[in-house]
Amino acid sequence: MFEFGRDLRRLFEKARDSDDLGWLELIGLGLVEVEARQQTVDAGRVSCPRPHDAALRASALWREHARRCGAAASLDKAEAAARDAARHARNDDQTIRAALELAHTGMLAFDLCGEPERIDAALTLLKALPAARRSDTAAAVAALNARLRARLASISGEIAALQEASSLMDAALHGLRGHRPLEDDLRLDRAALALEAGLAARDPRLLDQAGGDLRALVEAASPEQRPLSRARALALCAAGMAALAAIADDVTARDQAHALFDAAADQFTPDHSPLDWAAIQVLRAERETLPLLVLIQAEALTEGGGLVLGALAHERRVAQETTRAGSVGDLSALLEIETGLRRRLVRPSILATPLDWASDQIGMARIALARARWTGQTPRGLGLMLVEAAATAREHGAPALAQRAERLARTPETA
Repeated sequence: MFEFGRDLRRLFEKARDSDDLGWLELIGLGLVEVEARQQTVDAGRVSCPRPHDAALRASALWREHARRCGAAASLDKAEAAARDAARHARNDDQTIRAALELAHTGMLAFDLCGEPERIDAALTLLKALPAARRSDTAAAVAALNARLRARLASISGEIAALQEASSLMDAALHGLRGHRPLEDDLRLDRAALALEAGLAARDPRLLDQAGGDLRALVEAASPEQRPLSRARALALCAAGMAALAAIADDVTARDQAHALFDAAADQFTPDHSPLDWAAIQVLRAERETLPLLVLIQAEALTEGGGLVLGALAHERRVAQETTRAGSVGDLSALLEIETGLRRRLVRPSILATPLDWASDQIGMARIALARARWTGQTPRGLGLMLVEAAATAREHGAPALAQRAERLARTPETA
């Protein structure tokens, strides 16, 4: 028994010393923060033999912590560590590696909080870099450039831009063969982009490509070793299956999507990776009715930090509360929900963002439509309200929220 325990500790220490940080998926959020703090201390020691590499590792650890919980402080620490790595750079390759880490942090900040200016800043940083001499470094630059371009294409929603970004990702993926962590991240982004473009254009080729990438990711990520990677791929599979089921009105496909969402959610607990768990619930709530307590928990895990996911979770919770009240004609409940939204709009929190405003506008429109079905009073100005909400969401880098406003604006009652 004791030999077994020592073997486990040796395996863990070996994983901690490797360049692949996939082992972090096995530990909880608190332990990720402990590792990040310890690495930051180690990188700052005068006796540190390789301060550049140590600072890069500290930055990656803080970035992983931020990715799971959305903490702005962790993003700041990741950026500070990347800048430390840049100061310790001794050649062009090390300079590029530090810049890549800084750009990755900027991209994550965009993913968490929106604001396309962050993507523009990261692209500007990449353009200013010297040409990489090492092939793996050049491949990493190309991969990050493609992932950044894909985010801009998603914001625009234009099919031509989505297809161009997909081509960039194809080329970048070819150069990353054998670099598993970077390859997995790029493949997941490519699958998301192909799924979005395929659904928008009804293009079977793109949908097949997305399915192939996701199948490869799920097969490569075992639940015992990479539960978060597996859950992210399964959740995207489920979202795609649910969208196709809605288009075809296919009950079997809808049931398969539910099963995939359940499989994704079962990979870990909410405290292991709060944002991943909340994201899965928000995706599920797009296509099915969830227990209200689940959506309340998802909103609680994401509110107050200016997160895009927080605005999405709030919108879903309000939507389901409105649907429940509207289905039985409970006008008092609709008034109560509306009062809460008006209070947020009139007296916004100091932490409120334009995305929160857009989310509340969508909620107000839903309430007006639900009330109109029972009172017969035609709501006015909803089309303009939703157009403004969609424009605000896209301007601040939240295309998913914009799409919700646009779908609601297409209902006949808003005309």
